[in-house]
Amino acid sequence: MLLIKNGRIIDPYSGRDEVADILTDDDKIIKIAENIDAHECCIVIDASGMVVAPGLIDVHVHFRDPGFTYKEDILTGANAAARGGFTTVVCMANTNPVVDNPETLKYIMNQSKKSPINVLQAASITKGMKGNEIVDMELLKNNGAVGFTDDGYPIMNTAIVLKAMEEARRLNVPVSFHEEDPNLIKSAGVNEGIISEKLGMGGASHLAEDVMVARDCALAVSMGAKVNIQHVSSGNAVEIIRCAKKMGAFVTAEASPHHFSMTEDDVLTYGANAKMNPPLRTEADRMKIIEGLKDDTIEIIATDHAPHSSEEKEKEFSKAPSGITGLETALSVGIKYLVNGGHLSILKLLEKMTINPARLYNLNTGILKENYPADMVIFNPVESWVVNEFYSKSRNSPYYGRELQGKVKFTICRGKIVYEDK
Repeated sequence: MLLIKNGRIIDPYSGRDEVADILTDDDKIIKIAENIDAHECCIVIDASGMVVAPGLIDVHVHFRDPGFTYKEDILTGANAAARGGFTTVVCMANTNPVVDNPETLKYIMNQSKKSPINVLQAASITKGMKGNEIVDMELLKNNGAVGFTDDGYPIMNTAIVLKAMEEARRLNVPVSFHEEDPNLIKSAGVNEGIISEKLGMGGASHLAEDVMVARDCALAVSMGAKVNIQHVSSGNAVEIIRCAKKMGAFVTAEASPHHFSMTEDDVLTYGANAKMNPPLRTEADRMKIIEGLKDDTIEIIATDHAPHSSEEKEKEFSKAPSGITGLETALSVGIKYLVNGGHLSILKLLEKMTINPARLYNLNTGILKENYPADMVIFNPVESWVVNEFYSKSRNSPYYGRELQGKVKFTICRGKIVYEDK
């Protein structure tokens, strides 16, 4: 049994925000009340001055297993997630081999059983992520896939996208889309504009994102499928998604912490550690993403945790791979730039990192309630800390060496302490 005493319990599902105790037994919450007596065999955590919230949920991570385990593997990725307060993650399908078949899916699910947190797996939408032929979505769902995405690659064939939406609606699973038209990208990883010119690169235009988001939002209006727009970076895309929602589309959208906390200017400071697809854009784009978070056009914060080795990231900018790690800093970045920035309440921030992603993937988590899973994060919302180490195998982060605010003290998954700040 585990007893958490005197914490400020914040549960976005119910709107609860009060000081109380939480008692767990095995993997369930069994009581939430004031002044619960400690049982002799209880582990007791004094959470005075701390926030106790549902375990964070990240619907967009890359754990690189199988095929690229020198960057990350399921265990190191899970440990990094636990350190960041995450108790559930959804892994993307761009492994080697691609998760487009039951055998690869079963391998990952077996590996995930060793994980301290809940590691879920999305399958690809198309075979080999080539965009030409849809996978057997029903077969893969029956074997454990929780959703479908070709993340990392846009699907250019509109008929394939339409078919995927139809099947997703029938199966009641989300389909998530990476929205970048390669025909409108001169060079990936940096916004087309002043900074790309300074680097002598063509850059990636916001139009590459805008036109794809517009296409898929238009399809979503007609199809009624659960469509998720991944890592929104363009202010225009935010407006398009807002319009689609008003038209009745079942569209959700993700914002990654780097896109609401950084701009293209940071590429000059952090180099390849600020290179990602889609790229960091302008201050105007950043503020439109924040406005989208404020009015719930963007309901989910997802890290797009994308580890790469130091050797890869130390190459010249044009040859370095895109992507950064994000699991261990996401909550703190959200607190510093959104809560302390006066844009979101702590309750609203947690909503976008717990119950909203749970709803997208039909999960029975993201809730602090009796008889629900004992998945929780305990954090000090005012404690400052400097990012100087990672549990991830990789450290390709623009936040390395920077001071953030809000520190995870404990992560509890299935009633067990899986991370403790010491």
